Formats: sequence, structure tokens, C-alpha cells
Amino acid sequence: MNKYRILEEKIKEHFKVNKQIVVLLGARQVGKTTLLKKLFPDALYLLVDEKSTIDSLETYSSDNYRKMIGNYQQILIDEIHLIENPGRAVKIIYDQLQGIQIIIIGSSSLRIKNKTAESMAGRAFDYFLYPLTWGEMLFQLGIEKETKLVSVLDKILRLDDQLTFKLYSIDNLVAEVLRYGLYPEIVQSKNKEDYLKNLAQKVIFKDIIELDLIDNRSKALELLKVLAYQIGNVINYAEISRKISLSIPTVQRYIDIFEQSFLLYRLFPFSKNKRDEIGKSPKIYFWDLGLRNGLIENFDNINLRQDRGAMFGNFIISEVKKELGYSGSNLKANYWRTKSGSEVDLILSNYKTLIGVEIKFKKGNFSLAFKNRYPDAKKIVINSENFFG
Repeated sequence: MNKYRILEEKIKEHFKVNKQIVVLLGARQVGKTTLLKKLFPDALYLLVDEKSTIDSLETYSSDNYRKMIGNYQQILIDEIHLIENPGRAVKIIYDQLQGIQIIIIGSSSLRIKNKTAESMAGRAFDYFLYPLTWGEMLFQLGIEKETKLVSVLDKILRLDDQLTFKLYSIDNLVAEVLRYGLYPEIVQSKNKEDYLKNLAQKVIFKDIIELDLIDNRSKALELLKVLAYQIGNVINYAEISRKISLSIPTVQRYIDIFEQSFLLYRLFPFSKNKRDEIGKSPKIYFWDLGLRNGLIENFDNINLRQDRGAMFGNFIISEVKKELGYSGSNLKANYWRTKSGSEVDLILSNYKTLIGVEIKFKKGNFSLAFKNRYPDAKKIVINSENFFG
């Protein structure tokens, strides 16, 4: 199976035009190490989980680093946030061992940025790897020959709402993705549910626990489950605080940690500061629906689920955000809502573009309130029959 990732080309070209350190961030098990070992097969690979590696890196000695690296021209450091002062170690290698290309892998951007920000200022460039895109999945399975031919974002930007016709069953694939998500391991796994339950209960908390980012693991997991039930909903911090008996500041801090650990993200409202438009309260979405379903332990057939529409909305918005991230586009993703309840699921905008996107599992109509409020905006309704092409 060809494990091609869209981000490959950018990272592959990085050292041809830059000498800055490559920092690849993303959730656990999205394929960061696999990708970088593929792109840099001749690099010295250091896993900071190993005590000998930690001891060597924590000498903060250029002589020791020189001996450790030897004749290698590239060094790939995995889990660097586990050493006491990663920024200092990387700065010494970068500044004193000329010509060494440095690649860093990390799962917790919060910790990496906090512990390395000053030392790596101007020396590093961040890349982000997400769970597979819809196009990457189809390509890896051999169903499509090019990922660019199955872009969700491009279909929206073209305002192409025509039905997607393919020789394979789109419905079955959508059902699989909504139930099991797009982690690379899932694509050909025969034990999808066991894998995702383990991921949800144990693996995703590895960074958070190791780095003492939370002081109450059971409450953090309870919060994560509450959020999993609320995908696509506006976050009510006070309500969640009462429900799980955590202070509002702690709820906000934990959600920020989850976001920095690439488990979920907040989608903020689009507003032109008009009096009746919601301008601050974000919605919550998960980067991967398989992880979300693992948290709530529900892998039921999507046709029997009341949250099918919310799941499909989460899927489409996450696909758009992944593609925006990989393309480097300056389009911003938001939602729009008035205090009276009129709503558009996704707004894409920059200084010259305004596109409203309604997301329906089956066919539906566009918000009349948004049409009247922003008559010059472009509009499209996306559903399970026309979302890519």
C-alpha cells in the first residue's frame, strides 16, 4: 500500500531552500515517524523514550553531540519534549554543528513550544500532520490515482454542487469514515473498534500524563467525553463546569490542552460586529471521528444514529481545515450564527472572498437569513452525495 501523504512534497523540499529545523507536530499515531523515516531514510534516528538517548541529549555538550551524530548529515529526534531542556539541546546542535539537518517530531505542541520557544526562535519551521484526508485514504487504498482529484475544499471553492459520480460505493466509504475515522492504522485494520477504544482510553493521554499537563486524569477524560457528545455545538463553559464539577478556568485550560495536543479544535464565529450575530463563543469539533466514537464507545451503523448529521458536519469541516493547513491558504474557517438561531455551518473568508457552506447529510436548503445579510457572498450546500470531486 502506498502511504503517500500530501505534506510529503513540502517537507521533501524544505532543506533545498531552508536551513531551519523541521518540526513536525501532530496527534499520536497520525503517521509522523513513518512519514519522516520515509523522507529521510539515511538520518540518525533518536527516540527520546530511551534512557541512553535522554542522558546523551541532556549533557548539553557539543563534543558529546558530535560523537553521537558521527558522520550523519541528518538527525531525526522523536519525542524531544521529554528531555529537560529540548530548546537548549537543539540550539547547540544547530549553532555549533554546522551542516547538520535537524528534524524534530512531537505530539504535544503546547509543551514543545513552551520549552523551546526562546531557543528555537528563527531556527525552526513548524509543519502539522493530521489524520488522513479523504483523498489520502482513497489513494492509499488504491481507489483513486491522485489525491488532488478528490479534494473537498476545491469542490467548495469551485461552488460545484453537482452530484459526485464514481464507479465505487461512496456511501459505504462515508459510513466507514464516520464510524472509524481516518487514522492511518485504521485504513486496513481488522480490529478497528479495539484499536480506537485503546487510543481513546490510553494512548491519547500519554503526553498529557507524562508531562503533568493535567492534575486530574479522570476529570479530563470525563470532559473529553462530554465534548465528544457535543460536536458541532457552541461550547457553554458554565454548563460543562456544573456538569462535571470543574471550575470554568480549569475546563477552559483542559480544552486548550486537548487542542494543543491535536485531539480537537474550536471553530470560532464569523461576525461583522452586527448586534445580533454571535461573535465569541466557539463550537467544538474533533480532528478524527474514530477517536471521538472510541471515547463514547459508539460504533453503531450511521443510519441508526441520531448524531449522523453532526458527524458528517464534523467530517466535512475537518477535511476543509486539513486541506487549508496543507495548502497554506489564507482563508479562515468559521461558522455564522445569530442570536435568534439562524446559522451557517462553515464560512470561508479572506480580504476578498466570502463563502457560506451549509452541510447536510442529505439534501437541504441554504440559510435565507445569511443570504439576506450578505447578498454578495457565495453560497453552496454540501451533502454526502456531492462533497468531493
